[in-house]
Amino acid sequence: MGYNGTMKTIKPPYKHINPELIPEGMTTRTNPFSGQSIELPNYVAEVYDYLMLANLVAEKEDAKNGWGSSESEWQIVRKGLDWFRQHFAKEYMVLLD
Repeated sequence: MGYNGTMKTIKPPYKHINPELIPEGMTTRTNPFSGQSIELPNYVAEVYDYLMLANLVAEKEDAKNGWGSSESEWQIVRKGLDWFRQHFAKEYMVLLD
């Protein structure tokens, strides 16, 4: 499926990301573990970036305070992962699986 303005009808999982305020276009993201890259619509890249930031924060808090101590951050991560699996399965497989 090609991406165009109609893809912005897929509502991001995070309220602070407003697709209407993000410029149209594509950007590339790379899986830090596999090195595989894929192009994403700009607003989807914003979701990916926020998910990855939440993951980093959760891992650091857990390392400092014990496993599971960052429940709110892990909820953000799970919400983003579920959204990617549902709406961007190919991109999920490259970046997050």
